[in-house]
Amino acid sequence: MTDAVGSIDMPDAEDEAPESKKKGRKGGKRAKKGPLGRLALFYRQIVAELRKVVWPTRNQLTTYTTVVIIFVVIMIGMVTGIDYGFKEAVKYVFG
Repeated sequence: MTDAVGSIDMPDAEDEAPESKKKGRKGGKRAKKGPLGRLALFYRQIVAELRKVVWPTRNQLTTYTTVVIIFVVIMIGMVTGIDYGFKEAVKYVFG
């Protein structure tokens, strides 16, 4: 019987790494830097990511804020109405 392509039953000998290769350095570039170097790298990466962000215009921000406030007011009204309904139902049932 032949093995299927990509079978993981028995690994090939050339796929196994010798023990000397497994004990290489850890961390790549981070292993060389101290805590302040890593912190500086972290902040540089934050700034680089923030430059990629597409920030909304003032008009978009105003529209989004208005939609959120209206949605929250509607939800508050619905919860208040349901709460009032349950209160009246409990008063009716328990007197």
